[in-house]
Amino acid sequence: MDLESAIGGHPIKKNSWRAVLTLAYQSLGVVYGDLSTSPLYVYKSTFAEDIKHSETNEEIYGVLSFIFWTLTLIPLIKYVFIVLRADDNGEGGTFALYSLLCRHARVSSLPNCQLADEDLSEYTKDGVDLISKNTCRSRLKSTLEKHRVLQRVLLVLALIGACMVIGDGVLTPAISVFSAVSGLELSMAKEHHRYVEVPVACIILVILFAIQHYGTHRVGFLFAPVVITWLLCISAIGLYNIFHWNPHVYKALSPYYMYKFLKKTQRGGWMSLGGILLCMTGSEAMFADLGHFSQLSIKIAFTFVVYPALVLAYMGQAAYLSQHHGEESNYRIGFYVSVPEKIRWPVLVIAILAAVVGSQAVITGTFSIIKQCSALGCFPRVKIVHTSSKIHGQIYIPEINWTLMLLCLAITGGFRDTKRMGNASGLAVITVMLVTTCLMSVVIILCWHKSFLFAIAFILFFGSIESLYFSASLIKFREGAWVPIALSFIFLLVMYVWHYGTRKKYEFDVQNKVSINWLLGLGPSLGIVRVRGIGLIYTELVTGIPAIFSHFVTNLPAFHQVLVFLCIKSVPVPHVRPGERFLVGRVGPKEYRLYRCIARYGYRDIHKDGMEFEKDLVCSIAEFIRSEKVESSVKVEDVEENERMTVVGTSSTHVDGVRMCEDEGERAETSEVREIKSPKKVRKRVRFHVPERPEMDEEARRELEELMEAREAGMAFIMGHSYVKAKRGSGWVKKVVINYGYDFLRRNSRGPSYAWSVPHASTLEVGMIYQV
Repeated sequence: MDLESAIGGHPIKKNSWRAVLTLAYQSLGVVYGDLSTSPLYVYKSTFAEDIKHSETNEEIYGVLSFIFWTLTLIPLIKYVFIVLRADDNGEGGTFALYSLLCRHARVSSLPNCQLADEDLSEYTKDGVDLISKNTCRSRLKSTLEKHRVLQRVLLVLALIGACMVIGDGVLTPAISVFSAVSGLELSMAKEHHRYVEVPVACIILVILFAIQHYGTHRVGFLFAPVVITWLLCISAIGLYNIFHWNPHVYKALSPYYMYKFLKKTQRGGWMSLGGILLCMTGSEAMFADLGHFSQLSIKIAFTFVVYPALVLAYMGQAAYLSQHHGEESNYRIGFYVSVPEKIRWPVLVIAILAAVVGSQAVITGTFSIIKQCSALGCFPRVKIVHTSSKIHGQIYIPEINWTLMLLCLAITGGFRDTKRMGNASGLAVITVMLVTTCLMSVVIILCWHKSFLFAIAFILFFGSIESLYFSASLIKFREGAWVPIALSFIFLLVMYVWHYGTRKKYEFDVQNKVSINWLLGLGPSLGIVRVRGIGLIYTELVTGIPAIFSHFVTNLPAFHQVLVFLCIKSVPVPHVRPGERFLVGRVGPKEYRLYRCIARYGYRDIHKDGMEFEKDLVCSIAEFIRSEKVESSVKVEDVEENERMTVVGTSSTHVDGVRMCEDEGERAETSEVREIKSPKKVRKRVRFHVPERPEMDEEARRELEELMEAREAGMAFIMGHSYVKAKRGSGWVKKVVINYGYDFLRRNSRGPSYAWSVPHASTLEVGMIYQV
């Protein structure tokens, strides 16, 4: 199966009820694992210290009322009915919102954007013209485009959301697994269970992270049954506790009990909101994982399965606790105390499995957000392993995986209780929600063309609720909430330093481009010996000749007969269709055999391996040569310095164009195509199959023959090994950031050649110092 074609083509998901219900079933295992395990620790975290469970039951009823309305207002109304509609061509998450804003206003953090990118199929949302007569929208758009400070604020907001998601990837596995294992405390003496819980939780966490490199596609079919079993389990236990202990607990759903709760508990009740907000942990996954499912399937799964099950579970726990006020146990508020003793062990096993499934979804989400950050130039290049050739989004990042594991073990072994873990997790969760609310208010105006009043109403209503929870979490800074702040600060520093250094390096390249007149003065031979082969010169520039090229010409005794300035860039869309992958053009006259090729990828696209990429690249240049005279059937863009770029797809999309065949044996000609064969016999045979019509002139035919000869001789990747230094006279902050911060990240990150899976034998690096 051609994964890129399937993804790039974005096949429309069938709207049949069978297809929707199948997606809804699958989403239960991927999206709702974290959210469904929240009953394990919400009540325990809420009643940790701030409030006490009294005989009047005002506290337990007030907490239940808060939980019910929080689940109703934030996950159900905000996410299911509003935020899910703000998808970026089917993709969701913090960076999807930022990507939408980058396309509807020129606020992108990507330095090498082109007008040609706006012609991509996915660039315009739902076919809506980006130029609107909406006065409010146009004012906001012009304000954002004029003020660089506001653009940086939007970028920092998106990065803070991404950092908190990464922090959640550390905290959620720790609190979920530890809370699930805490059921052991009811089966052994108090002085013994603390010595068992932490080692068992750590062992489960080590196993969980150790198997990440296998991918989830092998056991993914088990995720949905596990979560469904868990939801049925907690809802059945909830119903049992309601009818057995307190059938009138439903009255606590009235908002009046929230008022009574805050009136009685006052400051303690406000601080306990930091535990209550954990009931919606995992809600952001509904939006972040939207690309794997559909809006309707996620809405059905939450509204008709997850939401009722969670409400019943929390009501059941409240019903049980309303009849049990004994002080004989220090762990009387936990989830397992409300589970009938006869089924406690089976429930413990199911809870651990559900916690593992929920943790797996969060870890995969962390990998995904880091890949998106890296694609948008906001995170150092890391090794990304695609664990499934058929399921999009199944990736594994070794460095991040082991970092997450060590941090998880440190949190579990350091805190050893759900109270501080809950404080830490709560702050991470609510911060991501606040970021989503802020970005959504801008999306409502810029992308949805709604009025300012609607956006203000949205941010005031949901922002005030989330700010209340945020303040309750932040006040517990010294009791665990410092962890996500510290983690986010470190990751935010890494992201911003990398983004700043990368942008300064690009600006240096732009300012020091070589004049086209210099190239023309060298002549077709470039003043050096031209040998057989293809030389790929990697550059970030999309126009002009990079300064490092003159460095190559000066220091190398010979150069390849075919030279390609290759730029691999990201664009602010989730996917670029294979038919729009490449922009190909010439640099200088035809006889120079210099080409420019820009490979465009979305922030969720999969990069092909080296061999596949090489084939697509050569085939795109061949198609450009063939179609150069027939410009009526292809898009052509006019860019700087008289370069004309043609949109060319990957080899799999060349149904009526050039196709390339590489083998060692003879192959019979067919009536549909005409073969251009290399005149010399070499080890690897390369042949281009070109259509009968239209006819090619002799010059284009000769150019294709030279390209084949060069491909047969081999391909070399030529890259500049840059040393970036701050200019003399720069401030000390810039010197620290560039000379130490960016230099350290550059030395310890993967190079471009690693991202393309290029063999070291085919790579040539030339050093160059950048004064930025």
